[in-house]
Amino acid sequence: MTSHQTGRLIGAIFGLVFIVANAGTLPTAAAVPLRLLAIAWFLWLFIALRRARMPRAGSAAPRMFGRGYVLVVAAALAGVLVINLVLHVPQATVAWISLVVGLHFFGLAVVWRRPSLRLLAATMAACGAAGLVLAACGASLTVIATVAGIAPGALLLGSVAWSLRTP
Repeated sequence: MTSHQTGRLIGAIFGLVFIVANAGTLPTAAAVPLRLLAIAWFLWLFIALRRARMPRAGSAAPRMFGRGYVLVVAAALAGVLVINLVLHVPQATVAWISLVVGLHFFGLAVVWRRPSLRLLAATMAACGAAGLVLAACGASLTVIATVAGIAPGALLLGSVAWSLRTP
């Protein structure tokens, strides 16, 4: 796989994880079909990525896991610790992660010279921010997980699917 395919595969994996992990807050009648749909969508993307013609060496994305990546992971973990151990609002965890993941796409858009990532960055960050507001207002875990977990997962999977249309 090229680095372009690998980057998209990572996005699809995280999209799948966001949906599968957060669907558990929904009633079983909704959670099971949603999880199955997410798995099918991921498998379709995996096959499509393997078959896709992606740019080869020379136009590959810069190093994916450099210092900036480590800083994003550190910020996400620090936030999770503060949310859980200091603020005692564990239902806000998924919203924080969505916000941080969304914001990190702004940096990737610049580093990878892929301005199209800015739309994904803005929508995921908005989902995360909305989830934080919902958590602060005492919304149910189901509502928070849908806004800040399931929706960002669908955005990630959709973004990967869209990228296959326009390499």
